[in-house]
Amino acid sequence: MQQTILAIAGKPGLYKLVTRGNNNLIVEALDATHKRMPAFATDRITSLSDIAMFTETDDIPLMDVFENLKNLEGGKKASINEKKASGEELRAYFSKVLPNWDQDRVQNSHIKKLITWYNILVEAGITDFKDPEPEPEPEQKNPAE
Repeated sequence: MQQTILAIAGKPGLYKLVTRGNNNLIVEALDATHKRMPAFATDRITSLSDIAMFTETDDIPLMDVFENLKNLEGGKKASINEKKASGEELRAYFSKVLPNWDQDRVQNSHIKKLITWYNILVEAGITDFKDPEPEPEPEQKNPAE
């Protein structure tokens, strides 16, 4: 899932990779329109799995932040209106989601975008933010023993 959900610079919202063309990708909007369109190499396309949030220690993958947000909200849309909330309200809310976030490098616009993306994913029915851990293979016993 993480590899196929894309953000395209200059275009609002999130997109799902549908297929690859000769010189482009065909993407579908995750909003209610489900509009399909080409995305070209000149567009700055980023997979959500390649995005991380700054913290005081290490950078945290965006999917982990989404998982924290999902746990905080019980799998529902965010309880804060990111468009109307003040900067202080956004920062206080984000402190509940990611307590050790880097308050110098993370801007209010980053928090707004993160909440908007989370809401888009929840509305689209995508709430499995972490890929399942591969189960360890059972050890093979040597029949000669």
